[in-house]
Amino acid sequence: MSETAKIPIIDFKTYGLDVENEGSISDEDLEKLGNEMCQALKEIGFCYLNNHGIPDEQVRLALESSKQFFNQTVDEKKKCAKPDDGYFGWIGLERERLNPNRPAGDYKEAYGMIPECGDKHFLRKCHSCIGQKGNISNIRSIFYPALTSKKDTIQGQVRCGEHSDYGTLTLLIQDNIGGLEVKMREGEYEPAPPIPGTIVVNIGDLMQRWTADKLIATKHRVLIPSEVRKKMVDRQSLAFFVNPDEDVTIHCLDNSNKYDPITSRDYLNMRFYEKF
Repeated sequence: MSETAKIPIIDFKTYGLDVENEGSISDEDLEKLGNEMCQALKEIGFCYLNNHGIPDEQVRLALESSKQFFNQTVDEKKKCAKPDDGYFGWIGLERERLNPNRPAGDYKEAYGMIPECGDKHFLRKCHSCIGQKGNISNIRSIFYPALTSKKDTIQGQVRCGEHSDYGTLTLLIQDNIGGLEVKMREGEYEPAPPIPGTIVVNIGDLMQRWTADKLIATKHRVLIPSEVRKKMVDRQSLAFFVNPDEDVTIHCLDNSNKYDPITSRDYLNMRFYEKF
């Protein structure tokens, strides 16, 4: 494990997507990899994964397709708008406010969708329905439009307000613009810059609850850049929000009963509607 900007980089080659035979992976290698990830998520709540197996070209095409959608007119995008009582679809500029204490909505758009996944072994046990009915794990394409001299923002407005994620964990792909900041244990925000070929991983509040606070869901944000050069360009990211199946009841794994049991569905519904 090495560190960049105080966030560990973990070599995931042992268990990357290009590993064809899971049976060929030794218990010792898996234990070593698991310990590295747990240590990072316990101390910081974030890490980078290197050698994860997703081709760079696939990432490039996904970001390109995403930008084509966001560059359409508002009227066209409204045809795909998220319903008020739903999770998925287009969310317009400044519609969300992830930190309710900020004076205005986040300066971003987003589009959420359910991933196509017919492999029930993609994640196991409590996540067996990913990509199917009964699980709201989703891919979200996020678009932060460039700020021109003609566009005024409200003082204190940000691109994405301070927040922790809600579910089990998040896999995040950034473009090369940067801007993500992570709150360290000391209380200061540190940059999580884009590192070519890596995926950022962080856990969510439900995982923190599940582990009775052994693993920490860390707050993070994206501010509006102070540099004019960075303000004048779009920023993009792709996030895969992993959540347990809706009917799974979350108990503290150490049997401490630090938190009352709650179903994944009830917890996520409670959290999701806080941000609108």
